[in-house]
Parts: sequence; C-alpha cells; structure tokens
Amino acid sequence: MRLLAVWLINAGALLALPWLLPSIHVASFATALGVALVLGLINTLVRPLLLLLTLPVTLLSLGLFIFVINGLMFLLAAWLLDGFVVDGLWAGVLGSTLYSVISWLLTRLLLSSPRS
Repeated sequence: MRLLAVWLINAGALLALPWLLPSIHVASFATALGVALVLGLINTLVRPLLLLLTLPVTLLSLGLFIFVINGLMFLLAAWLLDGFVVDGLWAGVLGSTLYSVISWLLTRLLLSSPRS
C-alpha cells in the first residue's frame, strides 16, 4: 500500500513541476503516473550503471556530476514517453532536483508515522 502511495505522490510532484519550471511539460495525470513509473525503473536499472561508469568524473567534481546524471535520467524519461517534455539538459537537472525535493517533502508530510 505504501508503494502505491509513494507512486501517487511522485506523480503529484511531477504535476507540480510545470508550474515551477516552464521548460518542463506534463500532459496529464495519467502521463505523470507513467513518468513516475518509468523514472522509478530508470533509477533502479540504468542509474547505478551510469554512476559506476562516471565514478572518476563524479569524484573529481566532488559529487556534483550526479546532478547531471539525474538530469540525463529526466531527459531519458522524456524521450521514452509522449506527453512529458523536458526542453534541455539544464531544465532536466533543475527539474530532477525540484522533483526530488517536492517528492521528499510530500512523502515526509503525508506518510510519516506520528511520533509518540
């Protein structure tokens, strides 16, 4: 049940992005659900391989290159799915960063267990 809730929260975070960044476009809630699913799969399957291959650059940049990798994952999702448009690499970098922050905040607010 928690997985479904996180998926819906991530889709909601994707729907908030076009209001914050005009260079990212999401056609509908159904598209946002698909993009959230594809981003989850990409981050599970492709991202670890890219992190390993770019480890020297990541170390030289003190970890900042991971932001570029996240932007590339956003661009890959936009390339794979119709209805999700990212206008460039820097839009992808900023969009992936905002998506992560919004998703984390919503998950923390909506799914955190009450402290006793």
